[in-house]
Formats: sequence, structure tokens, C-alpha cells
Amino acid sequence: MLSLAVVVLPAVVAYLVGTAAQAAPADGAADAVQVRSAVEIAAGLWLLGHGVPLTADDVTVSLAPLGIAVLALFAVYASAKRFAVTTVRCWAAGTVAYALGATGVALLAGSAPGWSLALAAVGGLVMGGLGTGLGLLARPDAPGPAALGERAEVFALRRTGRDLVPATLRLGLRAGTVATALLVGASALLVVAWAVAGRATSSDIITALEPGWTGGIVFAVAQLALLPNLVLWAASWLAGAGFAVGEGTSFTPFGTISGPLPAIPLLGALPGEDWANAVSAWAPVLVIACGVVAGLFAWRRLEPELVRWTDVAWVLAGVLLTPGVLMLAGQWVAAGAGGPGRLSEVGANPLASAGLIAGEVVAGAAAVLVGATADASGMLARVRENAQDTRLGAGVGAIFATGDDVGGAAPDHVPDRAPDRVPDADEGEAGRDESSADGQVPADA
Repeated sequence: MLSLAVVVLPAVVAYLVGTAAQAAPADGAADAVQVRSAVEIAAGLWLLGHGVPLTADDVTVSLAPLGIAVLALFAVYASAKRFAVTTVRCWAAGTVAYALGATGVALLAGSAPGWSLALAAVGGLVMGGLGTGLGLLARPDAPGPAALGERAEVFALRRTGRDLVPATLRLGLRAGTVATALLVGASALLVVAWAVAGRATSSDIITALEPGWTGGIVFAVAQLALLPNLVLWAASWLAGAGFAVGEGTSFTPFGTISGPLPAIPLLGALPGEDWANAVSAWAPVLVIACGVVAGLFAWRRLEPELVRWTDVAWVLAGVLLTPGVLMLAGQWVAAGAGGPGRLSEVGANPLASAGLIAGEVVAGAAAVLVGATADASGMLARVRENAQDTRLGAGVGAIFATGDDVGGAAPDHVPDRAPDRVPDADEGEAGRDESSADGQVPADA
């Protein structure tokens, strides 16, 4: 629960510093209530990062701050890598323990009443299972990705008698992971560019709020918690689907429709109208380029002489599946209600965003794999030869056509030229004698 402490402690410190700055005398009972309230709110934010909606004063916030989720995932990962044993039982125990801990926090915080407790258990199972599993796989005695793939293949053969996870599909999944990582990196760089471009707006918001150094720390933690959300929204922006921050708003590379936003410095980094221009309309090409890299990654690990078209199909299926599933899950948890009224719609459309990203990535990979496979199989060579023959035929036809144009239209029928008559033997002797008599040398001499 290290991540819970990281979220709760800044809230408690901020309250204590704010109370100490007041001139009024302290009331012990009131202070205890206020501290408890600060802890409950911080615990509710921690649960919100696990997908549990935060309810306060009839207002429900379902926008999960993914920075908290990443922090919790890293804490579980580090603990499992350092202290756990590489066994299935250990993984199950760690997963269940984390789920029970998240459910206990939800019960004590009181910000997740009723059915939200079930979401706390589910979120705890997902975060605990994923973090513990990644930590166990990172241990030195853990099997690598290749060994896991082989075990999955053997398991499928034993259960169904068929190879449900062929090696080419696993290669496609790895290539899709490479493309997704590149896209996330490009999205992070885009967010940095947005932040630099909107630094004046963010500075004006901070100056108007006057949070002080303690409030500044709280603001920094809150914005870091929402930073991964903005990175995922940037990925949707690059793909062309865009995102919204409030009802009626739209941020895409083809146009920007903004509206009143809450005074949060991070929102000053949102792209303005000047980010929608003729150059930004080509943003989806970057996603296709990530697919091209994925295609090159996969082709370098194939044997060109042995590649069949079914192998290419399996690889492309893996390339399509990885970014599609990852982005669908990411955009789904990164969207939600950020507050009442207009803020009930924040984030990207999960289906549209994931569909565009997966389609553009697989298009780039298909361009590489299909072209390389056709070249390796000799198909392109035959196409080039046919094209060359066609060009040569067109050139010869052009020559004859030019000759017809110069000499006029050719007649419908050209009579054959009569063959030269072959002289008889006597005539040949006479001809040679006459040539000798004239002093001329015969042609045969």
C-alpha cells in the first residue's frame, strides 16, 4: 500500500500547514474531523485510480487518474520482483491480498458505497494480478517471453489438438507491442510540445489561484496523476479520432472546438485552434509509420524463403490485435465524468480511437510485409518482367506507328515480291567467261 501513502500524505500535510497558517485557535475535535475528511478524500482518489467512482455531495467522478494507477502498479511490481517467489501460488496470493486491501480501503473511506465496493475488489484483482505477474516475470529465475509462448503452444495442443497460438501470431503480438510503445512515446512528446506552447496559460492559472508552496505541491501531484490520461488522449489525437474535455468540445488534428474549462494548470496544455492546420491533418501518418516499424521488426525475424501468405496473415493479426486491445482498454479507463454538468464527458471515444489506431498500424505493417513477401516469392519480379515486356511492345508499336505516319497509310494488301530467278549452269559459265574477257574479276574470286 505504498501508493496509498503517497496519495494520502500530501493531503494531510497540506491540511496541517493550512491549519497552522490560520490565526484562529485550534480546536482538537474539529481538527480530528478535518484530518479524517482529508484522509477519506485522498483514499477516495486512490480508489478512483483503481476504477472506483468517487461520490461526494451527490456528485460522481468516474475519470480515473491513471498516474495513481501507474504508481500502484509499479509499487506492486517492485514488491513482487524483490520479495516474491516465482510460483503460481505466490501470484494468486499476491493478487488476492491486494484485492482484499483495496476493498478494505473502500470500506474505511466511505466514498464508495453500495455496488462500488465490488468495483474496488475487481480493480484490486486487476491491479494486483497484473503488477504481481509482471514482477514475477522480471525475476531472474522466471521464464522469458519465448518460453511462455512455447508453453502456451504446448498447452493449446494438449487441450484442443490444434496450434491456437502459432509462432507467427506471437511474432505479430510482439511487433504490435513495438508499434504501441512507439505511439505512446510519440504521444508523450506531443504532450510536451503542447505544454510548452501553453505554458503562458498555465502560468496565468497558477498566478490567479495563488496556491502557495503547499498548494503547489498538491497541484503538482494532481496534475501528474492526470498526465498519463493526457498522453492517451494525444494518441487518439494523432490517429484522428480526437478527444473531448466537456460536452460539446472536440480536439482533433482537423479542428478544435473548445469551451469553458476548470482552472486546472494542466488543461492549459490542451491544443488550441492553431494546432489544427494543414500540417496537423497529416498526423495519422505518424501512426502508420509506427506500423511500418512493426512490419520491419517482424520481417527481420522471418525466413524470406520459407514465408507463406498464411504466415503473413497471422503476423498481421497479431499486429492488429495488440494496439487494438491495449488502446481500447487504455482509452476506456482514461475517459469518464470529471464532474457535474459539462464535465460529465471527458476523454476519447474508446471504440473509435482504438479502431483507428489499430487500422492505421496494421496498414503500415501490411505495406511492409506484403511487399517484402511478394518480392521474396518472385511475384514482383514477374510483375516487373511483364511490365517491361509491355513497355517494349508499346515501344515497337510506336515505331511502326511512326513509320506509318511518315510514309502514309499502308495499303490493305502488299503484293509479295517475286523471287529472283536462279540462272542455269550454262548461263553462269557464259557470264563468267564474258567477265573474264572484259578483264573484270568475278565476285567469287
